[in-house]
Amino acid sequence: MDESALSKHSVAELKDMLRSQGLPVSGNKSLLIQRLVSTEASAEKVWDEINDAPAMKETASMKNLSLEEEDFESPLTFKQRMSTTVYGPLNLGGLVAIGLALIMVTATIFVIQPAWLGFERDYDYELIDFDQTQARNFAQDLVDLGHPDWEGRMSGSDEEANTSQYISERFQEMGYDAEINEFQVPMHSIDSEPSFRLCVRGALSLACEGLIFSGDSQITPFQHRVDYVIQGFSGQSEYMFDEDITVTDLGNGTDEALWQSATGTIGYVRGDSSKLGNTELYSNAASNDLAGLISVNKNYNCGKIEGNDCVPIFKGTNYDALVEANGGSIPTDIPFISMSKDAGEIFETMVINSTGAPASIELIIDVTNDQELTIYVPCGTIQGRTSELVIAGGHHDTVYHGQGAVDDTSGTSSILEMARQIAEVVNETGTPERTIRFCTWGGEEEGLWGSRAYVEQMQSSLSDNLRLYINLDMNHVDADFSERGNSLRLFTNNEDDYGHIVRITDLYKQERSEIADKYDIQFSLLDGAQGDENQMPCNSDHCPFVYDLNGKNGRAVVCYGSGSWEYHTYLDSMDRFNEESLAISTTVYGTYMRLLAYDLSV
Repeated sequence: MDESALSKHSVAELKDMLRSQGLPVSGNKSLLIQRLVSTEASAEKVWDEINDAPAMKETASMKNLSLEEEDFESPLTFKQRMSTTVYGPLNLGGLVAIGLALIMVTATIFVIQPAWLGFERDYDYELIDFDQTQARNFAQDLVDLGHPDWEGRMSGSDEEANTSQYISERFQEMGYDAEINEFQVPMHSIDSEPSFRLCVRGALSLACEGLIFSGDSQITPFQHRVDYVIQGFSGQSEYMFDEDITVTDLGNGTDEALWQSATGTIGYVRGDSSKLGNTELYSNAASNDLAGLISVNKNYNCGKIEGNDCVPIFKGTNYDALVEANGGSIPTDIPFISMSKDAGEIFETMVINSTGAPASIELIIDVTNDQELTIYVPCGTIQGRTSELVIAGGHHDTVYHGQGAVDDTSGTSSILEMARQIAEVVNETGTPERTIRFCTWGGEEEGLWGSRAYVEQMQSSLSDNLRLYINLDMNHVDADFSERGNSLRLFTNNEDDYGHIVRITDLYKQERSEIADKYDIQFSLLDGAQGDENQMPCNSDHCPFVYDLNGKNGRAVVCYGSGSWEYHTYLDSMDRFNEESLAISTTVYGTYMRLLAYDLSV
């Protein structure tokens, strides 16, 4: 069939022809026609060579095989030749030889590796491109949208709203149908700069501050973000020096009797999540009516990122568990902060282990935690020929007190660059079979609020149509390989998806070895049921897409990188950003998205 005849067929019909021959189906109409024409010409040539080969003719004569002339009246199409019946005496050796030859020819012509022969299907993987400079530019733009004082893009803030608008505008520029979804969710806000200070009154002083009575008092301030950070859903406080509020040493937080003795005081916990997590610590404070809670990082990344110190880390708190512990409402007057190791040692010396009168405490935490705020989920969609859907996403919010360059500006910039590349593929190839969607999530740091709300709102459509969700959260490797490692872990909960990811990564290693060879790319199949040891973790926005769909578990692929020691601290900045490392997960998963978009059989 020539080009003019093929051009009368629709794209869908051309793809069906290619699929029937086990050939790739990606590309625009012109490319599909050229592939069919070149394949038929190649097949005719191969068949003619086989018929004309002296060895084959001799073999046919030796085996007393006759090919009747009327079966080869000219001209015959390739399809007719392949369907021609072979007649002759039953000679098993000859039949086996010709059968094997035909199988080999068929495999060559059709690029088929039949499953019944032990082969896998040969998939049409075409690596998408990745522009490192563009990814870094996206990241810098996002960082620049942070709070003017503490740099973060906290959910529910003006900074998050501006970030959502920026992302939506980029989707629109790329050619996507853009929309911004808004959800009202429980959210705390940092309303002004906090204050945390200690005061030791002098022998001649009646007060810690004041022109007349403060005299020789000594005041020790702690620096917000560097020495301490506010924790998730902390309550407010305005404790002043003259109140002389008491502190109870709770040790590592595991002694129930100490908690019970701490009612009305500020509890001080020596340790971190290796003992108890924030949810349990704060729930204990609520159920025992503490006046406040201070935890100290004594174990995590000590001496790695700032001298010998252990930098204070923001951690979230499970809202529902906290409400339950507090009898049905969020505790609004229990401040919760975490200190660095060095700051904690000063606090212990002046308050806990003081040989004289303990230092007085000023703790002013200006937050609101008993409200619902608007968070945002910007999405860009290219409608496919079917309602089947592939979504890729990452969270655009950060902890309140840092740029969040790695967590998760890296993932959001990757999503924007992947969306840009996929849009180029669609421009060149035409309408995809499956619908393609890119989204970024607000509210991740406080409890996956954005992705959970989105899945709940879209429950019926997602349960019926979602083929795969792709999550990029900290898919980044620190620039310093020698100190921090060079690993990236790609994982999924589905065996078929796992196979595709491994094969695409192998192709990436072949075609883009200059990057791939620098990194240790690891794979995991986590296909256990929820609660099993081998389950998908629920620590990022893929969780609702896997476990919150009605009546079934969804399919997801995820990437985590290594070396992010500054995670959830004020030091997670662009200083250590390594845009090259984003190329691996973005290209591998973007290539898989491309395949899924155009091949409904996958």
